[in-house]
Amino acid sequence: MEKKNQASFQEKALELLLEDADKIARLIKVQMDHLTMPQCPLYEEVLDTQMFGLSREIDFAVKLGLIEREQGRKILDTLEKELSLLHEAYTNANTKK
Repeated sequence: MEKKNQASFQEKALELLLEDADKIARLIKVQMDHLTMPQCPLYEEVLDTQMFGLSREIDFAVKLGLIEREQGRKILDTLEKELSLLHEAYTNANTKK
């Protein structure tokens, strides 16, 4: 029974982390859709705070043994790639003007 509970906690932890990552990804996508200046202080502050919070959540879940560190890295890497795409899209849009 204990292994079943552990697996359930692991699944729930991963599900919650992915939901939080999805919220950040949606924030990035909104910026990409509107090509809002990624260097905007408000945008940077929100994104930095969200990314920091997610990284702390991931660290906590890893320490509890609910997810593997590699799973956490993959979540953060995916978001960082999306952020990089935002910067590229913004840069490309502004160089074409």
